[in-house]
Amino acid sequence: MPPATIDEILARHRAGRLQDAERMYLDLLAVQPDHAVALHLLGVVAYQTGRLELAVERIGRAVAVNPDFAEAYSNLGNALKQLGRVDEAMQAYRRAIALKPAFPEPWFNLGSVLHELGRRDEAIDAYGKALEARPDYVDALSNLGLALKERDRPAEAADSLRRAIALRPDHAEALSNLGLILKEGGRVAEAVALFRQAVASRPDHARFHANLGLALEEAGEIEAAEAALRRALTLDPAFSEPLPNLVHLRRKLCRWDDFAADDARLVELARRQTVRIPPFITLATAATAADQLTGARHWATGLQPPPGGCRPHRPPAPGGRIHVGYLSVDLRNHPVAHLAAELFERHDRDRFRITAYSCGVDDGSAMRRRLEAGFDSFVDLCPLDDAEAVRRIEDDDVHILVDLTGYTTGARTAILAARPAPVQVNYLGFPGTMGADFMDYIIGDRIVTPPEQQPNFAERLVRLPHSYQANDTRRPIAPRRPSRAECGLPERGFVFCCFNNTFKITPAVFDVWMRLLAEASGSVLWLLRANDTVGERLKAEAARRGIAPDRLIFAERCDMPDHLARHDCADLFLDTLPYNAHTTASDALWAGLPVLTCLGETFAGRVAASLLSAVGLPELITSSPEEYEALALTLARDPLRLEGLRRRLQHERDTAPLFDSAGFTRDLEAAYTRMWERWRAGQPPEAFAIG
Repeated sequence: MPPATIDEILARHRAGRLQDAERMYLDLLAVQPDHAVALHLLGVVAYQTGRLELAVERIGRAVAVNPDFAEAYSNLGNALKQLGRVDEAMQAYRRAIALKPAFPEPWFNLGSVLHELGRRDEAIDAYGKALEARPDYVDALSNLGLALKERDRPAEAADSLRRAIALRPDHAEALSNLGLILKEGGRVAEAVALFRQAVASRPDHARFHANLGLALEEAGEIEAAEAALRRALTLDPAFSEPLPNLVHLRRKLCRWDDFAADDARLVELARRQTVRIPPFITLATAATAADQLTGARHWATGLQPPPGGCRPHRPPAPGGRIHVGYLSVDLRNHPVAHLAAELFERHDRDRFRITAYSCGVDDGSAMRRRLEAGFDSFVDLCPLDDAEAVRRIEDDDVHILVDLTGYTTGARTAILAARPAPVQVNYLGFPGTMGADFMDYIIGDRIVTPPEQQPNFAERLVRLPHSYQANDTRRPIAPRRPSRAECGLPERGFVFCCFNNTFKITPAVFDVWMRLLAEASGSVLWLLRANDTVGERLKAEAARRGIAPDRLIFAERCDMPDHLARHDCADLFLDTLPYNAHTTASDALWAGLPVLTCLGETFAGRVAASLLSAVGLPELITSSPEEYEALALTLARDPLRLEGLRRRLQHERDTAPLFDSAGFTRDLEAAYTRMWERWRAGQPPEAFAIG
């Protein structure tokens, strides 16, 4: 009986009957051993069944028989790519293209390899050639959109992805990639909707669940975000990228089962550099300063400057004002702005020109209006992509660019990576190193950045004479102080207070707090409400430690003047470790409430000590958890001693260095001047202290 024809075999192949098709191809080749099409398709069967070496051997025989067989070269490239033989794969794709220039598949496959190699401009060109050959090539439109996004061309990227979605509304990759663009552009609700569509289309795809989880976190849907990230890890336990964010979310939610194991795993990942961990997450872990540097450096390796680079920086003519630009996503109703507003207003305009470069939304707040009035120029970078933002800063001839965001939400660090200014400074928004060679200095002080810590910072340490933290002495406190009853607090009894974000509360810190409640009869713990679920979870944790849940009382969020006024109802602010209160500690001290802290090992864990030293209350800085607990209990049992501390704080507040905004501004300007003079003299950045 003669073998089946190639068309008969191909029909079975297309129907998925691979075993039958393979046998029939072999029968045909037994009669016609140089049948190039049969050899090619036999290789395709091997590829489809995971026998990649055999696929290469069979398809290689096909192109040896027929050197003009473009389709075979294209599939040979696919098999070689799967084997990791990338250079040979690209040669095969290029051979297919040379034979058949209007053949879209090898163009697309070549683009995919170039994309994976980080050669995005070449990939964009290859995807474009695939689309010239087939304008409705949905996968090419989707991949082109991603490559354009990665080259900081978001408008073109979104257009390409929308074209893909119009052609195939359930194309999960295009939906997810468009979601990423919208999320980065601040359109979080739209991004969430797209990620949900992607998950509905591909419920088995771990990355789509992870993208959804990150967007939900940004949208404030923390419980749903945690569930989406957990789903991603369940689907693919080897996909560890979502793990850092999941651990951070679990801390926000005070889900403390496996807390120690999660913490240890994050630190190990940072040390091994197997996953790029958002550096902000490591600040609240047991990571050492050296670990934080390692993690930040690893994160920085993934930051690509926008195309075009930057122009050479030339020293200006002698004299003239130093132009300082402040780059921030938080020039709005935000803790960074609450601290720094007066600094911007107090800069000496005879010696400095001050420009804001805002990467965040205009929230319409009174603070936003105040900030807009507080600079010489206020530039909204939101409509500009990173390359355009770099050009704008260069065109403005900024001498010192001060980044107030670091690695926090909404950061546009790629702008800094292009070095649009000759001197670049990490300040205030991120309490740690950025681990990047494009940052020259970090502003600290003798407590948060002592000289011996220099090896743990990529930037040169600049130490101000008092606290590194700017403070706004114009922030109003509501004239009417609420009663304890109005705040839901008992009229009598000691009120321990902590208004930190919940991710800073660790089981170890909570253990101390519960022991204090047990020892101080009638005392309560006053916390800031995150949501009802977190509150109930903390009450359950209190009950497990033998403390009545109603001794935990939660403050609702309110306007800042009213929030500051209600500090009067508390007796003592209890700090957290390893991540201290920062703006929250400053708020408490400004409102006249003593803060008790424990000195940590890293920048983030030493901020409250810096503030207390600069406000004249160093005796509230302890050096161990045991000392912290003992002093808290002593103060709770010694109202006269605590009242003395409170009176000192209220009496000296207006003269203490912490709240001397004019003096602070002069010190910071002295630091800027020294940085600038070194650069003008052609000298590299160096660590130094002011005063």
